[in-house]
Amino acid sequence: MEKWFNVGKIVNTHGIKGEVRVISKTDFPEERYKAGNQLYLFMPNSSTPVELTVKQHRTHKNFDLLVFEGYENINLVVKFRDGILKVPESQLSNLQEDEFYFHEIIGCRVFLSSGDEIGKIIEILTPGANDVWVIKGTGGKEILIPYIEEVVKKVDVREKTVLIEPIEGLLT
Repeated sequence: MEKWFNVGKIVNTHGIKGEVRVISKTDFPEERYKAGNQLYLFMPNSSTPVELTVKQHRTHKNFDLLVFEGYENINLVVKFRDGILKVPESQLSNLQEDEFYFHEIIGCRVFLSSGDEIGKIIEILTPGANDVWVIKGTGGKEILIPYIEEVVKKVDVREKTVLIEPIEGLLT
């Protein structure tokens, strides 16, 4: 059985030429939404996905706008609202040595260089210059850690562990 990964949710149409407005959940929108790529639409009340080919992609006000081949009219895509766009695991590309997919990082346990566990990564934020990992601390408090060389020393996705060396004031 193939494993599927969410890349976005269609929240509305945009204009009359078949564009859909997507809240993106993918790590690499430029790659994932490239013209010619296959996406699979899962609708809430259907067990069979609809295979879609990206025709066009652009961004507009924090949304990704997509047009699919053969669906260049609002009347053809209005039914896609609330659908989830996914890709099969077989479509995930190989990454560089120090690159990771979000699903590989979320759930990792985080340790200080002293060996103390501080919590588990529950979310990844992408505000700009670098990603920020949200850690649910062992005491229940959320801790924000920037994904930069000075802080994150080692990531082991097989063991689901991350070793950090926080800069002064980061954990207080």
